[in-house]
Order: sequence, then structure tokens, then C-alpha cells
Amino acid sequence: MTARCELTGKGKQFGHNVSFSLRRTKRVFKPNLQKKTFLVDGQKVTMVLSTQAIRTLRKKGILAVAK
Repeated sequence: MTARCELTGKGKQFGHNVSFSLRRTKRVFKPNLQKKTFLVDGQKVTMVLSTQAIRTLRKKGILAVAK
């Protein structure tokens, strides 16, 4: 599983850990990805989506979650 949302393309971002003494070390911010199965035209489709994309799809009512 790659660290990228299949719908929005959201991926990892880079930044710094900043200590109390303000020393900076490199770090990675990874997106919260989940595997979700949706019903699309009567067929089950499994996608790797960010939680933000899942919330948006539920809010818009575009896709219903398959059980």
C-alpha cells in the first residue's frame, strides 16, 4: 500500500521535529489512509482513501459504504 490517497492524491509531507532548544530534525507527516469498499453501479470497489476523503464522500452522499 502506497502512502497516497487514490481519490484526492493526498500523500506524505515533510517537516521538522522541533525540540525545546529549537534544534530541527527531519520527519514525515503521513496521511491517515483506510481501505474502504464502496458500491459503484452495483459492483464492489475497494479503494485506499484518506479519512478526509471518506468524510467528504459521506457528507455529499455520493457513495454508500458496502457491508
